[in-house]
Amino acid sequence: MADEKLTQLADPASAIASYLDELLHTATDTALREDIREPEPVPEARPEPKPVSLMETPTQALQTQEIVASAPEPTVEPMPETPALRPEWSERPFECLIFTVAGLQLAVPLVLLGAIHRIEEDIRPIPGSPRWYMGIRPATHQNLRVVDTAEWIMAGRVPIGARDNYRFVIRLDNSEWGLACDDVAQSFTLSPDDVRWRTARSKRPWLAGTVIEQMCALVDVRTMADLLVRAEREHHLDLN
Repeated sequence: MADEKLTQLADPASAIASYLDELLHTATDTALREDIREPEPVPEARPEPKPVSLMETPTQALQTQEIVASAPEPTVEPMPETPALRPEWSERPFECLIFTVAGLQLAVPLVLLGAIHRIEEDIRPIPGSPRWYMGIRPATHQNLRVVDTAEWIMAGRVPIGARDNYRFVIRLDNSEWGLACDDVAQSFTLSPDDVRWRTARSKRPWLAGTVIEQMCALVDVRTMADLLVRAEREHHLDLN
């Protein structure tokens, strides 16, 4: 009910602007911390050989030195490697496609864009599904599970009637999932430096970064597909 009230009361332009600001903040809020690293652990000093006491016998002194010499050196645990947050396709220039959802611009790399389908008939709903799951789009070779993209990424701030504007479905790589959207634009080439990449993914893990010039969110397609599989299995909405 709370989400429905927010949806009904939200001014569409304000909701979109607010969410875009939040996306851009999420994509850049860790940039200032990317050079901060935990201090390297300081190895413990190797124990010094015990000095030979004048009162020890030669045999006792020899035994003491042998024990010290055979003692294992303290091991220093290596620093855990930072997980690779940037997708492999981001290491070189890549083609990108911008699409719009409820006035919000999102971008996907063409290398992981499976196909673009026009919505020519109603999506077949699945009883008991969460709001973000529109249903099934039948196809000759593969049925497509269609996501109400606005409900999925803008839960609580979706403009009224956003679903009525959907005209296309973008299939994510070779998965069974597709994102419903209002429109698609022409593709263009990005270099890695054209994107402000995220340095952490604790929130909105599907958000790879921000396309600087267009100021739009860049989708990590494979992460998004994985999240959708998990969400369907766990039957919930909150994927942030």
